[in-house]
This record gives sequence, C-alpha cells and structure tokens, in this order.
Amino acid sequence: MIPETPAKILDKFIKTLQEQGKSNFTIIAYKKDLEQFIGFLTKKEIEDVREVKKTHIEEFINELINNNYTKKSASRKLNSIRTFFKFLKNEGIITYNPALDVAHPKQKINPPRILSKLEYMALRDYAKKDTRTYAMVELILQTGLKIGELANIHLDDIKENTLIIKKYGTTPEREIPLTEPAKKAIEEYLKVRPQTKDTHLFVTRKGTPLLIRNIRQIISRCFDDVGIENATVNDLRNTFIAHQLSNGASIEYVAQIVGHKRLSSTERFLSHVKPAVDKKTRIFEL
Repeated sequence: MIPETPAKILDKFIKTLQEQGKSNFTIIAYKKDLEQFIGFLTKKEIEDVREVKKTHIEEFINELINNNYTKKSASRKLNSIRTFFKFLKNEGIITYNPALDVAHPKQKINPPRILSKLEYMALRDYAKKDTRTYAMVELILQTGLKIGELANIHLDDIKENTLIIKKYGTTPEREIPLTEPAKKAIEEYLKVRPQTKDTHLFVTRKGTPLLIRNIRQIISRCFDDVGIENATVNDLRNTFIAHQLSNGASIEYVAQIVGHKRLSSTERFLSHVKPAVDKKTRIFEL
C-alpha cells in the first residue's frame, strides 16, 4: 500500500480550498495549523495519514496547551484538523474521521469588556489630538466594526449615510448606517488624508494602507496613555453592541449590523446590560 503522506495530501487539500474560492486569509490559517500538526506527526514518525488515531490528535492538542497556547487557539486548530480529515474521508483516503472523537478544550468564557461612558469619552477626547486616530475610534464606536473591517474600508465604500462593509472572513457583506458623529469624523480626516493612488480610507503618511497591526498599536497606545486598563480594540465593538441593546435596538437588528451569524453571539450581551423595552431598528449614537 502506497503511503498517503500528510505533506502530499495537504497540498491537495489547499488546492481544493483555492478551487472552492476560499479567501487567502482562510487558506493561510488552515495551512499554518495543519503544517504545525504535520510537524507533530513527523516527530511521532507517522508518515501515513491513515495511521493517525484519536490519541495522536489528543496528544497534539494537549501539547499545545502545555506550551501556553490558549484553549481558544487549540480549539481552532482542532477545527482545522477536523476539516482536513473530513476532506480525506470525502476523497476516500480514510473511512472515518478520528478528529470527531476529540473533544474541544473547555474554555472559560469571560464576560465581554464594555467601556464605561467615562472611559470611552476619555478615549475620544485623547484621540482628538490626531484626526486619523479619532476617525478610527469613532467609526468602531459608532458602527461596531471589526478591526479587520476597519482596515479594509475603501473610499468608495462610504456613501452619504451608509457604509458598505465587504465580506470579511466568515462575516457577510452588509450596510451600516452612519451616525452624524461618524460622518463628521470621516469628513475631518479626509481633509488631511495624504494624497495617494491607494483607495483605502486609512493610510499611512506615505500613502500606503494602514495595516491591522498598525491600527491595533495606535488604539492600544491610546488606552495606555488614557489609563484604561484591560481593554482591547475589540472592546470598542463590544461597547457599541451593549449601547445599542441598552437603548432598545432589537437583538436581530444589532446582530445584522455587526455581522453576527448567530443570535446567541448578540444575546450574550443581555446579561451585562439592561435593555430598553422597545425593540427598534435604528442605530443610537454614543
């Protein structure tokens, strides 16, 4: 029987993902996760994917956690392995997916960090020192964008009263209403935005796109300088969601605006806010 080497099958799996039209972001994530798993199999001298058992996958996941990977990261890698072995089964290379018998590491679900009014007002005041920084902070607070979506906004995505958010990862394309503070922040930034052929909204002083890591560094520095502790950029998104629900926006509407595929992702905020009685379909300014 000719060995079905993991590396050889991985190349075929990646090619299939490309043919299915998966995003580069998704493909790179799968490739990194599976290369790491294949490296583990190599150490175990397993040269045929048909030899992989449940115990091997469990050992790999446990090794990740022992090496200080978060349970969330280990769980994501297990999902990658499950998808890979599902592909092997569909190809007729294996008859059963051993990864299905491996349980996800139990994760402690921390409550969402929601900025107080005092915190987000202080952050805004500090961010006003730089028009670009203020526009980024204001956009997330007023729309609930993910940091990757913020980095991917192009000039033609901005309409008079709405913002077009293109598909990002598993989050679908959608339209988001722009509040007056958000529109004003964008307008003020565009007055000083460097002249460049690049069409991204947020660019560096040299006119190149501002990357996700750049945005995270800029806003994280603001948190540090203002003295807001244990906060991340995503907490601005959390604050938007909590504010909308507490002012009476319906769960369904908020989920649609922020791109949640499951209502449960939005509902988890209800235990941390006191929602208004009315269930409205409008965005409330912060």
